[in-house]
Amino acid sequence: MTDRTFLAGLVLAFLVLLLALMYLGWRRRRRRQSGIPRPLPVPAERGADLAAEDGLYVATTSADEPLDRIAVGGLGFRARASVAVSESGVVLALAGEPDAFIPAGDLRGVDRSTAVIDRVVERGGLARIAWTLGGTPVDSYLRLADAPAQRRVIAAIESILPEHPGTDGGSGTRA
Repeated sequence: MTDRTFLAGLVLAFLVLLLALMYLGWRRRRRRQSGIPRPLPVPAERGADLAAEDGLYVATTSADEPLDRIAVGGLGFRARASVAVSESGVVLALAGEPDAFIPAGDLRGVDRSTAVIDRVVERGGLARIAWTLGGTPVDSYLRLADAPAQRRVIAAIESILPEHPGTDGGSGTRA
């Protein structure tokens, strides 16, 4: 066996080990998050549409922990996405996954963000939707087509945010 063949085999073995560790880590994360349910399906009646935009779904993380990815219910991977805001809530249509519905009552806030997990963009380039998934506070991050699209979606979500004691009375962004 030549030195080249040995080194190639060593590199290949290292890569296989690395892939196996990544797979085991993802499985462990999904098991650890097994108490978090899948997002709700979209109801038949959603009320009037307030905004709809296309963009990229970046990630959903544990609330205020932008490095702790949620890996359940189709939320674990980046995807092309459409977001539609209606009077009753927000629909996340992720490519290759069933549409996810966030009822207005589960929304905790909306604002802009610059970084999440492995994505860093210009200041405020991500829309962050703070919501509750089966009792677990989470944040979903979207990269919308442009700044006006992001403003439309954020304004529409702000208009359906539920009232909470001790907040600013319904205006502004809560998270």
